[in-house]
Amino acid sequence: MVEVSPPVETVRAVATAARTTGPRCGASTVVAIDGPAGSGKTTLAAAVAAELEATTVHMDDLYLGWSGLRDSADRLRREILAKLWLGRVGRYRRYDWHAEELAEEHEVPTDGVLVVEGVGCVRANTRPFFSVIVWVEASDDVRLARGLARDGTAAEPHWRAWMAEEATLFAEAGTAAVADLRVDAFGRLRR
Repeated sequence: MVEVSPPVETVRAVATAARTTGPRCGASTVVAIDGPAGSGKTTLAAAVAAELEATTVHMDDLYLGWSGLRDSADRLRREILAKLWLGRVGRYRRYDWHAEELAEEHEVPTDGVLVVEGVGCVRANTRPFFSVIVWVEASDDVRLARGLARDGTAAEPHWRAWMAEEATLFAEAGTAAVADLRVDAFGRLRR
């Protein structure tokens, strides 16, 4: 499947919202890009991070494997957001999906802009730290096709279980309803 860059209008809208709102996490302005797997979050995050000259944290690095979705927001809050709010450098160890263990440590600076992208990054315990929340959505068939193109067809059982778990999580968190901006699978702003 071909990756499509998000429209300039979308990237500028997210960047403008971040600049207008400013820091809410210590000296950091944190942009959260959430939505179901395969919806286009990573592509949008890369474009937004380039526009804002931001550091990026991918939730894929915080999940502890296919069963790590539910606990990932606790790691995000504890290891990164709470530390930034206190003016301390955030630190986390990246999860290595192939070795199935934690790998090298990464640091997140205490000021500037941070883009956090990934399924389930916006929860009740992380929401207060975010300056802007972006919700990205796509149909299940598009998402599954994108995921299997990336991960291979052997990952289909994992993808289907993940999709069910994330649906439950999003219903509990009400993520789409609290988003400042909504974006479709092709990076277009939804009105």
